[in-house]
Amino acid sequence: MVQPNVRASLTRDDAQLALHVIASGRISDLEEGERRLATDGVDALLDDPRLLVGLLRTDRGIMASYALVAYVIMRHALTAVGERDRQLADFLASLFMEFGVRDRAQRISRFDEDTYDTLGGILAAADSSDPKRSFLARAHLGNYALWFSGVFPDHIEERRWRKGGPNLEYYESMGRKGYSLAAHHKLAHDAGVDEFYALAAERFRVMRIALTSVSDALLFPHSNSPTSIIRRVEDDFRLMS
Repeated sequence: MVQPNVRASLTRDDAQLALHVIASGRISDLEEGERRLATDGVDALLDDPRLLVGLLRTDRGIMASYALVAYVIMRHALTAVGERDRQLADFLASLFMEFGVRDRAQRISRFDEDTYDTLGGILAAADSSDPKRSFLARAHLGNYALWFSGVFPDHIEERRWRKGGPNLEYYESMGRKGYSLAAHHKLAHDAGVDEFYALAAERFRVMRIALTSVSDALLFPHSNSPTSIIRRVEDDFRLMS
């Protein structure tokens, strides 16, 4: 199960690297960063805009852990669209790290034997008589919808125009439904993740648009098709709705 636990996995080495990336060799900035770290904790460094720039554009970024880079990218992507909840950034980082590996996005759990490539198939699995499988499928419905619509929105839109496939609003609706169903499952309450899934359902759109901004900037930076341009304009309006 994908959980918001990337930030908790960050180490002292991650904090020290972040400190030096932000300072960029300036002794005064290094001393100030150390004071901020001691006073306000690691979040003061993780939220610093200079860290994101340094990780992506300087040689020090090569030495950063995948967890640090993923969290910082998602945290700043969310804040850029007005979302300050750190747990959501943590979750997006975890989703990005896990679903980017082979066919993990098609499986309701890491070692599940079955694969799914449609939202309808995952929704059907959510009706399983096995409580654990039902819960995992509900959460995966939200995860799959978020991953696919966040990372590959232009593929969805192009398929809609060419073949009459579902649009982004459909993916958002199914994603919210998955997280909402997961939030109301007994196993979510037992595991203490019911409130998080309720939050994920409520903020699905802003998470999707933040993830899309990462995809646009880092994965498909040269995509300027008419479909892509129209989708970006529409996303701006979606944020205001």
